[in-house]
Amino acid sequence: MLGHPVRIRVLELLQHGPTPVRGLLAELEVEPSSLSQQLAVLRRSGIVTATREGSTVVYALAGADVADLLRAARRILTGLLADRSVLLAELRAAGEQPFPGTAGEQPFPGTAGTHPLPGAPGRAAHRQVTPRVTP
Repeated sequence: MLGHPVRIRVLELLQHGPTPVRGLLAELEVEPSSLSQQLAVLRRSGIVTATREGSTVVYALAGADVADLLRAARRILTGLLADRSVLLAELRAAGEQPFPGTAGEQPFPGTAGTHPLPGAPGRAAHRQVTPRVTP
């Protein structure tokens, strides 16, 4: 139910109070038919309510529990993303470190230009690697 970005954004907007459909459309910049589909999913699941005021339909969160749920979800996801961004920074930093066999280094002494082949257990077999030249 919360698996669509438009639905999540609608719920975020509705946290600020009841909003007419035209206000949601202006904020979301999606096709009216797409917004209508996503609002129908939220209505059927009981997360939002719709009331008609003249010719305008106004949507609101179904209750304070929904707003609490959204705040908890945001807190959890923010924490997960923060952890992932730390991991990503560490991976990027590690990626800047030369690995054996890069930048002209030999991966292991005496193995320049060789490629490991499967060999007997405990032994490394190597063969000479010759680059292919295509005419």
